[in-house]
Amino acid sequence: MNVLGISGSMRKNGNTATLVTTILDGVREAGIETEYLTLADMDIQPCTGCEACKDAKWCVTEDDDWGLVAEKMIDCEVLILGAPTYYYDINGQTKNLIDRTYSLYHDRRLSGRRAVAVAVCADRGCERSLETIEGFLNTHEFSYLGYVCGKGYAPGDIRKDEQAMKKARAVANSIVRYLRPED
Repeated sequence: MNVLGISGSMRKNGNTATLVTTILDGVREAGIETEYLTLADMDIQPCTGCEACKDAKWCVTEDDDWGLVAEKMIDCEVLILGAPTYYYDINGQTKNLIDRTYSLYHDRRLSGRRAVAVAVCADRGCERSLETIEGFLNTHEFSYLGYVCGKGYAPGDIRKDEQAMKKARAVANSIVRYLRPED
C-alpha cells in the first residue's frame, strides 16, 4: 500500500473523514493505491506508561484494535492523519493512537515516511490540533508533505469551507508528485 488515510473522528462520515477521503480520492485518481481507516468503530485503549514496549518493541496491550492500525502505518509510504478538534486539541481516540506509537519509536519503525496532517474545528483550535499531529510526525521522523485545516461543525459543513477543500486537493497533488515524480 502506498497511501494510508486515517480519520480519528468518532463520526464515521463526519468532516474529518470528508477531508481525509477528499485527499485520498485525488491520489487514487492518479492510479496510486490508497487505503482508508476510520477509528470510529475501533477500540484504541490509552497508553498505560508501562514501558514494557522498550523490550517488546511493540505495545503489549493487545486486546484492542491498535495493532491493526499500527501495522498499516508501518506498511504505508504516505500517512494522512486527520483529527477533529475537541477543546483546542485533537480528540482522545486519535491521541490514544498516537500515544501508543511510543512502542514503535524505540526502533524508529515509522521513520522515513511522508505525512499529511488534517485538523477540523468548529470555530477555533485547529492550529493547536495541527501542532499535536505535527509533534507526532516530527517525533517519528516523518517528512511533511502538507496539512489541511478546515472548519465545520455539523456533518457536511466542511464542504462549505472552500479553502479547506481546495487545500485538500492541492495536498493530494503533492502526494502524487512525491510518489510519481516522473509524471
